[in-house]
Amino acid sequence: MYMSFEYIFLTMVIRGPSNLKRLIDVYSKPLIEELLQLWHVGVRTYDHATDNEFIMRATLMWTVNDPAYGMTSGWSTVGVIGCPVCMDDTRAFHLQHGKKVCYFDCHRQFLPEHHPYRRNKKVFTKNCVENKVVRSRLSGDQLLDWVADISPAVEMPLSLPEGYDSDCKWTKKNIFWDLPYWSRLLI
Repeated sequence: MYMSFEYIFLTMVIRGPSNLKRLIDVYSKPLIEELLQLWHVGVRTYDHATDNEFIMRATLMWTVNDPAYGMTSGWSTVGVIGCPVCMDDTRAFHLQHGKKVCYFDCHRQFLPEHHPYRRNKKVFTKNCVENKVVRSRLSGDQLLDWVADISPAVEMPLSLPEGYDSDCKWTKKNIFWDLPYWSRLLI
């Protein structure tokens, strides 16, 4: 699909193994500028059905970017605290042989309190019942406060921002935070 005619330009812009990683926002800048114009001013648009012109306004409600989430969001999805929902409140662990990160059985905590899988001791982690109450997701304003002092990635070479460590996996301030409504969306 990505090599079909309508996507060929995108595959030429975003190179494979030598991709831009956190610099992907450079390609999003024109989109953000247009979205800001559509949000604040609007664009004259012709409605053929009513034969009238109107001011069209628009907003970006979400992006679909998996597996490139780390590049676009600014949250590093590598390592034990790679989950952008759990963040530092994760149960991920390193496997004993091979030392790979494993998220096995981290999902049961998101099930309703009385779901039968929470009490199942055989199918999931042996002899374990899931009792953990999931903390509420951080609001967009809380996330914005967290990334406010992190600069956007705009040039090479890329270095990790000050404060990046095992507890804070933000690598950049995402360009989408420039949109005035982005902190109000569930991301």
